[in-house]
Amino acid sequence: MAPLNSILDNLDINLAIFTDIFFYALIIPVVPFSLTIQVGIGQDQVQHWTSILLACYSVALFVGSPLAGLYADHTSSRRWPLLIGLVALAASTLLLCFGNSIGLLVLGRLLQGFSAAIVWSVGCALLVDTMDAAVGVAMGYVGISMSVGLLIAPVIGGSVYGAAGSYAVYYIAFGVVAVDILLRLFMIEKKVARQWANEDHDSRPSATETAEIDVERAVPPTVLDSQISARRSGEINQPPQYSSEEKSSETQTIAGQNTTVPAKHTSMRHRIKTLLKSPRLLTALWCLFVEAGLMMGFDATLALFLQRTFGWNSTAAGIMFLAIFLPGFVSPLVGWLADKYGAKWPSFFGFCLLVPILVCLRFVTENTIQHKILLGFLLALLGVALAFANVPLMAEITYVIEAKAAEEPGIFGEKGVYGLGYGLFTMAFALGGTVGPLWAGYVADSAGWGTMTWSFSIWAASGAVPICIWLGGQVKRPADATADEDEDEDEDAVTNRTLPVT
Repeated sequence: MAPLNSILDNLDINLAIFTDIFFYALIIPVVPFSLTIQVGIGQDQVQHWTSILLACYSVALFVGSPLAGLYADHTSSRRWPLLIGLVALAASTLLLCFGNSIGLLVLGRLLQGFSAAIVWSVGCALLVDTMDAAVGVAMGYVGISMSVGLLIAPVIGGSVYGAAGSYAVYYIAFGVVAVDILLRLFMIEKKVARQWANEDHDSRPSATETAEIDVERAVPPTVLDSQISARRSGEINQPPQYSSEEKSSETQTIAGQNTTVPAKHTSMRHRIKTLLKSPRLLTALWCLFVEAGLMMGFDATLALFLQRTFGWNSTAAGIMFLAIFLPGFVSPLVGWLADKYGAKWPSFFGFCLLVPILVCLRFVTENTIQHKILLGFLLALLGVALAFANVPLMAEITYVIEAKAAEEPGIFGEKGVYGLGYGLFTMAFALGGTVGPLWAGYVADSAGWGTMTWSFSIWAASGAVPICIWLGGQVKRPADATADEDEDEDEDAVTNRTLPVT
């Protein structure tokens, strides 16, 4: 039951993340027309208000992410915050579809950003609860959900808008959100499934009871009667006798357990301070900020560069975006590498690969078949590099929390801080998604495509250096630590064993 439930929850959470990304990318082509048709904004102010609406989304995502993470760590179930996020997404869809004033559109974008904050913070924390040791693989599937949403949503949005108008685009969004809400209602968290399994296990006879029943059936009645009489008289199953050393050891263990978790360690302020003092976590957040800025910067400038250089329309430019997002399907493999070898070297490889790719993109300058092939090849390598850079960093959030908890058990309380950790991750991603497009757009307009790409290569190098210095190495799971302790105990037992004298 547990493996199947984990798979279903993984699919369910990835669908929620896909829904958020799908809706975000679906309405991008529609927003400028909504400003002119629904609100009546003049053409000279469309770019201004489009930027403001994009900024509203990023601000809500930045502010709401840590709040959503803190709430997820305090609530008894992560399913309900996730459901609240999807309801907020449905409300934002209503406002953006039928809003006839700029204030309603701003409110809709704020609700959309708040919904994304909940879905990402709570969803990633729930994935950690569900997938146990396969955190990197789980984050790899999150990368696939992002890639699929970014691939198909703009194509569907532009095609449907051209054929049936803006309302038809929002009707598609309503349908996707409604299906996702229904699936969220039927989602069973792993801890709930484990509780049901334990109750079912308790209702069944234990192995000892079953063995006793089998023995009673096999033993002759005369022998069985004598054993029953002896048990009643206290001759069988006497209480175990402990030596003084065993009693002392047990007393010390109990005393140690009672003093392991000081009361101050359960305060939220102490948890936040402990996380933010970790160089590994700060490195991961900085590099996620850089990676998000690079990715969103290309989203903001690539289509315009293709139009100016090759004269391509939006359809041809969309096909070129496939070169970036299709390599994202290697994300589960990258996550497996992170689970096995740690986040440091896969992510370091990704950032080091980004630097020469970004430099070489400046050589695409002419409208020739050779330059088009070169651009496609470099963008495909860019997609691979982004996958290697991003997925291990997402898993590193969990690795840092587990390492801190292993060093000082109970430091994060009973419920942990996975929600807060992935709230900080979403904050970093939102900040990068705001800075990257502004940087790319300003540099590309003022100094050209070539300057923008090599400046991005310097930004990528600023992520590779701290990864090499501070990011964690090979992951040591709690089960591995327990196995190592058992091996050490066995070795000590062999060493201390007294050999017979011959």
